[in-house]
Amino acid sequence: MSTVKVQIQLSSEDLLKAVEQLSHEDLKTFISQAIALQAQRNASRLSQQESELLLKINQIIPSDIENHYNDLIAKRDSVTLTDNEHQELLCLTEQIELQAAERVECLVELANLRGISLNTLMDNLGIHMKSYV
Repeated sequence: MSTVKVQIQLSSEDLLKAVEQLSHEDLKTFISQAIALQAQRNASRLSQQESELLLKINQIIPSDIENHYNDLIAKRDSVTLTDNEHQELLCLTEQIELQAAERVECLVELANLRGISLNTLMDNLGIHMKSYV
């Protein structure tokens, strides 16, 4: 498929309306790319260490893995999970938890570099942890 570059002027409100039309998968990709763009623009103002930490913090779980994980969770909840799927779910859970732990470690390191609390850093970055209650 070919792409054509078209230059138009959109207000941020019009751009948001266009983004609202993206599928869930495309929206996740778009957000990831937007965060990467923001990190690149801030890179000139950030130290190398801060830039590397922000890139690690903003890494997302690939959508195919997340979808498969959610499917396995649904099967587990409906008690239709096979033994092999249960083992796969345990492995995926471990991978996802490790990535989350690494993200928190990077957040703590970045907060320390900036001399601010973890909560302040997360507020500044717009990061909100999921509640599992």
